[in-house]
Order: sequence, then C-alpha cells, then structure tokens
Amino acid sequence: MKRAVYPGSFDPLTNGHLDIVQKAVRLFDEVTVAVLHNPEKQPLFSVAERVALAAEALADVPGVRVDSFTGLLADYARRVQADAVVRGIRGTQDVASELPMAQMNARLNPEVTTVFFATDVHSADISSTLVRQIAKFGGDVSGLVPPNVAAALAKRFAAATEGGH
Repeated sequence: MKRAVYPGSFDPLTNGHLDIVQKAVRLFDEVTVAVLHNPEKQPLFSVAERVALAAEALADVPGVRVDSFTGLLADYARRVQADAVVRGIRGTQDVASELPMAQMNARLNPEVTTVFFATDVHSADISSTLVRQIAKFGGDVSGLVPPNVAAALAKRFAAATEGGH
C-alpha cells in the first residue's frame, strides 16, 4: 500500500486543495490530509474545526483520511508510514518556497519522497489568505471553497461583525 501525506494549515480548505487531493488519490492508495498545528500562527479556525471541515468536504473521496499533527513533518510522515509528501504548486513562488522544505524533509526522513502536483488552471489563483480576506468583507467565496467551508466562513465573519469587530 502506498501512502501519502498532504500537509498544510488548510485555514480554510479551498477548491485548490481539493484539486491536489483528487490528483494524489489517483497515485496513492491512501492520502492523509494532515492539518498542521502551528503555534506561531493565529488561525481563523481551530485545528479541530479545520479537521472537521476537511473531513466533511472529503467524506466522499475514497482513500482519504484527515488527521492533525504538530512538530516536524518528517517525524509525522514516519509515524504514519507515508511513502510520500504531497504538495501543490501554483507557480514559481511556490517552487522557490517548497523545494528547500522538500530537500530538508528528505534529509530528515530519507524514506519519504516529496511529490509536487501542479494545480489546475482554475485553482492557481486561489489561496487560503485571499479566501479569508474576501469572506471577511462579505465577498462570494462559493466558487473558491467547498460549500461547508463557505458556510463556516460566513458564520465566522457574521459572528465577528455582530460582536462589533
């Protein structure tokens, strides 16, 4: 069985992320979407919320599971017996930032190979940061994220508006 880990903050999960998962499940028997807990960041959604949103959005995709982790990706990949780390590439900026991480992960865990997938042309401009900004100001994110994520974003920002923020 070939296993892959697709790590990220997924704050929030976007249609671009779903595109990468769909590509990965064609090559791997099991793909774990691994939500990173990064104590240096202040996410919009908690780790538990991000895991729940991803699990709901990916419930109908065979071979996918959702988990969370903290610490080094190389250690997590070893724990779940992953053969590969999956990463999405939207453009040259992603290559510049992803390549050194892939090389360091290979140094820390030589049994795991990083596999890069080019995003679909329709997803290349989607980032979680842009989605959060659009949703914060009441913009339509329905074509950028799964329906459950769009609803969660609307609810989160409606609550913030009602709270006077």
